[in-house]
Amino acid sequence: MPRKELSSGFNSVQGPKKLSRLLIAAGFGGLLLGAAAPLVGVVQGSLVKPQGVSSALVGFTHSPGVEAFPSPVSNARACLASNPAFNPTPGQAPRGPEVSAANSSPPLISPKAELGAVQALLKLSASQLEGVMWPQIHEQARLARVPIVMYHDILPEQLVSFDVTPAQLEAHFQSIVERGLTPISLDQLVAHLRTGQPLPEKPILLTFDDGYAGHFEHAYPLLKRYQMPAVFSIFPGKLDGQVAGRSTLTWEQLKEMAADPLVTIASHSVTHPPNLTEVPDEQLWQEVADSKARLEAELGKPIKYFTYPAGYYDERVAAAVSRAGYLAALTMRQENEQFAGASESLLAIERFGQSNLEGLLDLAWGGERAAEPTLSAAPSGVSAGGFDFSKPVEASEANFGEDSLALITGGRPVTIHADSRYQVPEIVAKTNAIAAVDGGFFSLEFLDSNVMIGPVLSQSSRRFIPGNGSENPRLNGRPLVLITPNSVQFVPFDAARHNTLNGLYQAAPGVTDAFVAAAWLVKDGVPQPAGSFGTLFDFDAYRHRAFWGINTAGQPVIGVSHTRIDSVALGRLLADSGLRNAVMLDSGASTSLAFNGESLVEYVPRPVPHVVALIPPEQANGACPLVMQTDANAAL
Repeated sequence: MPRKELSSGFNSVQGPKKLSRLLIAAGFGGLLLGAAAPLVGVVQGSLVKPQGVSSALVGFTHSPGVEAFPSPVSNARACLASNPAFNPTPGQAPRGPEVSAANSSPPLISPKAELGAVQALLKLSASQLEGVMWPQIHEQARLARVPIVMYHDILPEQLVSFDVTPAQLEAHFQSIVERGLTPISLDQLVAHLRTGQPLPEKPILLTFDDGYAGHFEHAYPLLKRYQMPAVFSIFPGKLDGQVAGRSTLTWEQLKEMAADPLVTIASHSVTHPPNLTEVPDEQLWQEVADSKARLEAELGKPIKYFTYPAGYYDERVAAAVSRAGYLAALTMRQENEQFAGASESLLAIERFGQSNLEGLLDLAWGGERAAEPTLSAAPSGVSAGGFDFSKPVEASEANFGEDSLALITGGRPVTIHADSRYQVPEIVAKTNAIAAVDGGFFSLEFLDSNVMIGPVLSQSSRRFIPGNGSENPRLNGRPLVLITPNSVQFVPFDAARHNTLNGLYQAAPGVTDAFVAAAWLVKDGVPQPAGSFGTLFDFDAYRHRAFWGINTAGQPVIGVSHTRIDSVALGRLLADSGLRNAVMLDSGASTSLAFNGESLVEYVPRPVPHVVALIPPEQANGACPLVMQTDANAAL
């Protein structure tokens, strides 16, 4: 539909708090940043019964929130945004292998993960919470410049001015990539508007209205190719045949799209009336509430957002949207378009027409953020403190009488999860890593399996893969390795908390790599005693062993024992070698270490699917510095 003027007397230029004051005066807005409170509204001239707001509406359970990842199963957006090596050219998918279909898993959003998302939102500082009541917009968010771009039909030839061809749409996406913008989800934007928390650099939100066939045929494939999240506003009457249109999605197509974590579905009323402010109360309620119920019944997921047809709304319409249980609503206007932070409230979030895209790319800004951790060196000998990923990668040996260790220190730590099993030098040969040690434990059921024991997240696949639900509890308490661009954490694995990307994000915001290791060898500078290894098989046997950790200078260290050794003795040697934290990796026949293309063990190890690797600091660019050469994709 063409964009139209907002109804007179309710234009957002009158002041950003007008709608908020009106709704709060009528009893709306009892939600203080996630705390469910009664909502009371005036509909059809009478008070409706108070009702609580579902935690599903405030928990942003389909994304980690204000972080860069658009979904609970993919960190591709973070890597694409920060690593030029993954930027696609027109018609080309982003580089880097995906997890094979046989090993991929659907998103797992546990009730505890949902609760964790809500709790994380509520743990903001008092200064961020002060004075912010739904549906108001946080004053800090008003400083940012977040454009929401609105598209309508995508078809081979334009029929009206606001149509876009697939080639034009891809050119828009390519411009977004080339100018370094970060497409975000609507969940991320609403979290930002409610809390003032900053968004990634140069954020942008893409929206598509009215459920045209071209959305599935043309827009959705491009969104997947470029790994860009987007909002699709749907009015069910069109899919049900009640409303005629030039083309329409089918329910089957919409279900396929809605199942993708990149896609957010918003309600766009039932029949898309020209102006909701002019329809009677009963019809208004049907348009707002029945569309939500119909979409939720068909798609099996909550519909948290509403999009006003043609942008028309007023106090009565916004009150109905609130009463129906929506968390936020999108609008539009013909002139004087605004960034999202300039919106009147969460029930009237502003958008730009797609024709204005080019002028917005250099203006987008995610807002003020706290100072980022630096990569400066931690003082030598400090057992707890910073991290230093700026030092060159160097190999050395440590000899302790009859025992000998091979150590490689420095660079940026990453993980590589290959599609099958290979020798470690093969895995790193066509990447920008120059050293690696065999990583986490993996399934031995099939010779070509890359299935890991426990959940895994790796920059090579840019996918989170949950662990086996029945197997995970047996890993509880083992060290969960969490790597971010500026830090490494080793925390006790909890199967109930850490089997979703949301769960990993709660433990380490910005996490790029994660896996479960065998056991702590050194914790906070202290070698671990025999009792700490629990039921770990053969921890006290004399075997070749692989390990990795962080030394007292904050530098990553990977290595293996040249001699056969038990776990307790190895921990003592590593503590003596200056490691403040170290964990054991897959050992015995899998023990393997590579540096500059050469194996540093004197035997042929068992092939493995997973490694911890080190990237030289001069090649470690962006949040996800691992680069897989194009011709390596078929092999790994």
